[in-house]
Amino acid sequence: MLICSPRKGSVIMPTTKAQQRAVTKYMKENYDEIKVRVPKGKREAIRAYADSRGESANGFIIRAIDETMERDQEN
Repeated sequence: MLICSPRKGSVIMPTTKAQQRAVTKYMKENYDEIKVRVPKGKREAIRAYADSRGESANGFIIRAIDETMERDQEN
């Protein structure tokens, strides 16, 4: 398996099986997953928007959810 940092110009480094297991374990212990389905073309629009603001798509989605939940609690 090859892991590549999302930053442009980064070096692709092969990972060992031990590193893969460690990452998988860390992810299971520290994160929940939610699958989101969007209409065709929307994923790229989200990624482009997030990128234009210096965010990852995941970071943007989390921020959008947090801000919406906070705003809804004020009403």
